[in-house]
Amino acid sequence: MTSARRKSYGVKGAPYAFLIPATILFALFFALPIGYAVWLSFRKVHVSGLGLGKGARSEVWAGLENYTDAFTDSELIHGALRVLGYGCIVVPVMLGLALLFALMLDSDKVRFTPFTRLAIFLPYAIPGVVAAMLWGFLYLPDVSPFYYVLEKLGLPQPDLLDGGPLYLALSNIAVWGGTGFNMIVIYTSLRSIPAEVYEAAKLDGATPTQIALRIKIPMVAPSLVLTFFFSIIATLQVYNEPTTLKPLTNSVSTTWSPLMKVYRDAFGTNDIYAAAAQAVIIALATLLLSFGFLRAANRRQKQEAAR
Repeated sequence: MTSARRKSYGVKGAPYAFLIPATILFALFFALPIGYAVWLSFRKVHVSGLGLGKGARSEVWAGLENYTDAFTDSELIHGALRVLGYGCIVVPVMLGLALLFALMLDSDKVRFTPFTRLAIFLPYAIPGVVAAMLWGFLYLPDVSPFYYVLEKLGLPQPDLLDGGPLYLALSNIAVWGGTGFNMIVIYTSLRSIPAEVYEAAKLDGATPTQIALRIKIPMVAPSLVLTFFFSIIATLQVYNEPTTLKPLTNSVSTTWSPLMKVYRDAFGTNDIYAAAAQAVIIALATLLLSFGFLRAANRRQKQEAAR
């Protein structure tokens, strides 16, 4: 009886034993850094006298001072507004193209579907920094083949790295790199729809456009919610594209986006306490927006199901 109990306990405890390595890695490389950042956000450096000599600079409790300074920091606020404008371009365009490509690939009339699917997805496999560098050189008038063609045709040559067009230039990089991933998610959801649903709609006289609008899109709504969720997170955390394009133009400052501001304060001005508070604010804003959207989407789905 005792042996049987031990064997039963060993079988029940096996899953927890397999979870130990993942739990340790999660604690060391995710939970612990987050906790340390939160701790730093409530601290600051107190300077005594001229700040010279041993003990002249000490770390003290700051309370909510770093958070108050972050909410009144004009550079952080302007960076958030720039990211908001950037997101208003990227998210609808990227998801719209992803949905359009997924619907086209799901059509029976499209040929070379595997090759087309791979061609659309391939930009996502290119690292963000490499993609930003490639597009950055294509935006430079001196080396871009596009500007050469425009010049030969006598057409205007806009500077995409200055002023308002800079938003379009940055958004283009994000859309080019992220559309393929979202398309795969939506396309996979489309392929899971039973063929009988389409056959019944065709028997009722529905056109391909009506099938797409009234059957396919509503049935892949959960995938659209998921891709929108991922897109919001990626937009709020934009960093690679503006940082990579910064050496190519004076229009991108070191605080163009909130994450760039965090990096500048932490490693440029060596104010890790203010940077930690800003990072915590960005993380909380991302969580609130993301889960707020998910809750609203789930509530709407329940209302539609109740009808």
